[in-house]
Amino acid sequence: MSLFETYLRLGFHHFVNIYSYCHILFILALCAGYSLKQINKVLVLILAFTVGHSITLALGVFRILTIPKDLISFLIPATIFIIALANVIPLKAKNNRFIYIITLLFGLIHGFAFSNYLKAHLGSESNIATPLFAFNIGLEIGQLVVLTAYFLILFLTVQVFKVKHDFWRIFISGIAFGISLLLLLQTGRSFF
Repeated sequence: MSLFETYLRLGFHHFVNIYSYCHILFILALCAGYSLKQINKVLVLILAFTVGHSITLALGVFRILTIPKDLISFLIPATIFIIALANVIPLKAKNNRFIYIITLLFGLIHGFAFSNYLKAHLGSESNIATPLFAFNIGLEIGQLVVLTAYFLILFLTVQVFKVKHDFWRIFISGIAFGISLLLLLQTGRSFF
């Protein structure tokens, strides 16, 4: 197996791995606030998230910018908590640019978690650019798999079984809210 393929698989498995459920939970919470008719907005949000995490993944791997792991471990569930809460608060922001900027910022936070994971696997690799690129592509493929599964289940739930999107939004957001709250309490102990 080539170096590229090794890190491509590593990136993919990191995103779709059950132990990396925070990233999946973030994507699900992010999507839950939007209906099937708003898929274009979701794709722009995912692009913003991708740009954000790609930037800090590179900055972290090249050791240009580092953030303490404990802080990142706290901020990841905070991003999920905020998105889940925003999905159930009736005050929906009218300004899409603001939502895209927030998603980009949250992507920056998730990118540091990705970089910590990748740095742990790089060891003494002399060529960091190829593993970094392959890992990031693997993450994106994993993200696309999660998005495809999400929208397929959303379609079946809303269109076939006629479940109202509001129920779906609150159900997914409630799960994300509960899990992220528990993670915040767990990871917040190191700060308080």
